[in-house]
Amino acid sequence: MPTDDPEKKGRALQLILDAWDTALQEGAEAEVVASVAIYAALADMVDRYGEDAVAEFCSSLPERTRRGEFTLRANEP
Repeated sequence: MPTDDPEKKGRALQLILDAWDTALQEGAEAEVVASVAIYAALADMVDRYGEDAVAEFCSSLPERTRRGEFTLRANEP
């Protein structure tokens, strides 16, 4: 699965977030950008690693989400 190199991951995340911001500035709805980004990521991962490996990866997402692994900003009240 994906590399654990923090520099590579940080740079890749910044590039994706910049593209995300550009899409929003050009009028795309956040929900649409999110859906398309998830689709693109999963499609690429399936192509590289296969359906079973990606399904296993996805099965870990609920717990990782609950732990805050994907929280970029402080939660607003």
